[in-house]
Amino acid sequence: MQEISERVSMLVREEIELAKAEVTEKITKLIKAIVVGVAAGVFAVTGLMFFLHGLAWLAWFALPVGDGAIFWGFFVVAGLLFLLGGFAGFLAARFFKESKPPVPAMAIDEAGKIRKTLKFRKQRA
Repeated sequence: MQEISERVSMLVREEIELAKAEVTEKITKLIKAIVVGVAAGVFAVTGLMFFLHGLAWLAWFALPVGDGAIFWGFFVVAGLLFLLGGFAGFLAARFFKESKPPVPAMAIDEAGKIRKTLKFRKQRA
């Protein structure tokens, strides 16, 4: 009985280490993705600023408001940005609700197998 207790204790420690390794691996991948995403975001935001500035000037040029009302082009572009921002916020909220936390699936699966094996051995004994 002592030997079985030691083996079970060792298996539990190994499963805990496996769970830690799985979660660490998932978090490392997540951090890498975040860093690359932030870099991409910086470039995209800078490019978007130039594009939106040009779009505002184009809207002013296309609107029949005269030479003194340059700001109307910027208001049109700002309104479009608010609409797009609201839609993006709605989608982000849905994605966050659907997301799942990192779970050590392999460790949980192995723990279930060990439990079944121990039950089977208890029944035979």
